[in-house]
Amino acid sequence: MKKNIFLVFITAIVIAVTALKFANAESNEAKVNNKQEQSVAWYIANPKEAHDQNKECHDNVSIQSTPNCVNSLHALQISFVGGSTGRR
Repeated sequence: MKKNIFLVFITAIVIAVTALKFANAESNEAKVNNKQEQSVAWYIANPKEAHDQNKECHDNVSIQSTPNCVNSLHALQISFVGGSTGRR
């Protein structure tokens, strides 16, 4: 009997943790989706924001393909390398 109660308790914990992770993932996605999309030119004109956005993208693999991540990286490449390809 105690074994069954223990299994039910463990199952409830696993379900609760899974639900929390799912809710957190939705919350993170909503934050990303609510963020205004900025152009490459905007990020070039706002290098601090480009760095901040690039760090956020580096830290969160799931958002790396979003327009803000792509645009901020491209702006940093242009600013520091002098072009989009990095060739001299």
